[in-house]
Amino acid sequence: MLRGRKIGLRARIESDVAVLQRELYEDVPNYSRAAVRPWWPVSPGRSGEFYAVSDPDPANAVFSIVTLDGDELAGECGLWGIDLHNRSAALGLALLPGSRGRGLAIDAVQALCTYGFKTRGLHRIQIETLADNAAMRATAVRAGFTEEGVRRHAGWVEGAFSDDVIYGRLADDPAA
Repeated sequence: MLRGRKIGLRARIESDVAVLQRELYEDVPNYSRAAVRPWWPVSPGRSGEFYAVSDPDPANAVFSIVTLDGDELAGECGLWGIDLHNRSAALGLALLPGSRGRGLAIDAVQALCTYGFKTRGLHRIQIETLADNAAMRATAVRAGFTEEGVRRHAGWVEGAFSDDVIYGRLADDPAA
């Protein structure tokens, strides 16, 4: 398990799937704001289930976030689109509603950066978030990411286009 100050990042296990599916995926408005694909109904236990446990994938490093003080499932996160040639990846995370506002996101982002830079040898990690996602934008800055630009109307969210803000952090940038 990878450890932060408050959280641990571990492989997803079967008992996580139903919770993540119910609390994150079935929250259609929030899922639609965070995902890069449209929401569609998926029955638990089916092959299309978004949070299903799967074999390791060199292009994606997926983790469950658990609290260190109680081993409570707090959400999910990962590095995706890992590009070994350019040594880069994108970072994503989603906390369960009851885990938000507890300082877990910054800890998870920092743990993912440590994993990406030191364990995987990446040079660049990127975060893309909706322009109105103040919590993720603040987390990115607190974790040492630099705002690099805005992609205008890049996200389709609940019937309207929204701007995406891109943040980047390089391996040799000072940690926050």
